[in-house]
Amino acid sequence: MYHMKKATVRDLRYKFPKIEAELLSGEEIEITKRNRVIARLMPVRPQRTKARPDFLKMLRDIYGDKVMKTPGVDLISEQRDRF
Repeated sequence: MYHMKKATVRDLRYKFPKIEAELLSGEEIEITKRNRVIARLMPVRPQRTKARPDFLKMLRDIYGDKVMKTPGVDLISEQRDRF
């Protein structure tokens, strides 16, 4: 096994901690058996979690600490009554 880019089936059995370390560092490893590549081990890409927008922060950025005289719910209901 040289530079852990290729590993034999035997290496998987007896030197797995080294192979695992290479995978964790992002390295792709080809598995060989009788000098023929039979598989490729690839590290799993971490799943990205979508960040939720912070609407309250957006409102504070826009309006600051202003306190509205009429609650938003009442404004919306008034506009709905118009149509």
